[in-house]
Amino acid sequence: MAVKQDYYEVLGVPRNASDEAIRKAFRKLAFQYHPDRNRDPEAEARFKEINEAYQVLSDREKRSRYDRYGRADAEGGFSDFGSGGLGDIFESFFGGFGTPFGGTARRAAQKGDSLRAQLTLSFREAVFGCAKEVEVQRIELCPECRGSGSEPGTRPDTCPDCGGAGQIRRVQQSIFGRYATTVICPRCEGSGAVINNPCSECRGRGMVKARRTLKVDIPAGVDDGQRLCVRGEGSAGVYGGPPGDLYVAFSVKPHEFFHRDGSDVLYDLPINIAQAALGDRVEVPSLDGNVELKIPAGTGSGETFRFKGKGIQRVDGKGKGDLLVKVDITTPQRLDKNQRRLFEELARVLPRTEPPRDAL
Repeated sequence: MAVKQDYYEVLGVPRNASDEAIRKAFRKLAFQYHPDRNRDPEAEARFKEINEAYQVLSDREKRSRYDRYGRADAEGGFSDFGSGGLGDIFESFFGGFGTPFGGTARRAAQKGDSLRAQLTLSFREAVFGCAKEVEVQRIELCPECRGSGSEPGTRPDTCPDCGGAGQIRRVQQSIFGRYATTVICPRCEGSGAVINNPCSECRGRGMVKARRTLKVDIPAGVDDGQRLCVRGEGSAGVYGGPPGDLYVAFSVKPHEFFHRDGSDVLYDLPINIAQAALGDRVEVPSLDGNVELKIPAGTGSGETFRFKGKGIQRVDGKGKGDLLVKVDITTPQRLDKNQRRLFEELARVLPRTEPPRDAL
């Protein structure tokens, strides 16, 4: 048989490719060009070339003759694949289209759905942590049949169609031969069992809807917009899978005096002109009680003083933030006679500031 195209080029492998590399290349191309999957008119011809190349290069004797003589039928002959040959090869690789590479079609365990809830916290609750209750509606295993779907005292029967395997095997004939397809059993939906005496509580589904009130322990330091994952408090899993999770999102109310920046707490401290000019000692509030702040003489408006470790506990437990106190020099709006006299006297002795002339 004359070689129309280099078999190595057909499979896209080098001439020194290993048996495993040839096998992998064939698997990839066979899936891509099989006529039952690829509706391109040229796919059928391409698929024939791929299988022809594989039958030669996967056989050591035929490959050796092909490498020496440029043809596989020299000194022995190469018989083209016939009815059944291609199907057997394809099945040995893939186990049918229903379950690629010989996998099982039985229903796999699936994790249950996750749930979401919203909680509004006060500033104090978010900073110090607390316990809250959350109401959720979720899917649970039926308490009567414990998820079996059968009436208590009875058991599901083995599916007569698949014999309990959860899958059925179908053999089909194509122009290239036979190939097998393994699919999920439509009668039992992959469970391998059928319920002839369904549970009266869940009607054979094995699952029920339930409304639950859950206690959630909120750690210290959570912030507005953050979420807490409560493992295993979502809906029940399917086919033996684990339950889902509950995600609780937080909305934190603002505080009257404190502001938050991550794990730091900000506090604005109003002081008068005399305190700023002469200096003073004042007590300011913090999360742990009052702390004393020494205001140096000549302090300007907007200056910030930091108290290390007086902020909010970090959620990861790695210490606390800081308390930042920003001073704000206030100007009196109303003065009595004595105060006005003192300010007038002060104005006479203090240097008057003038804006620069001809600044440009």
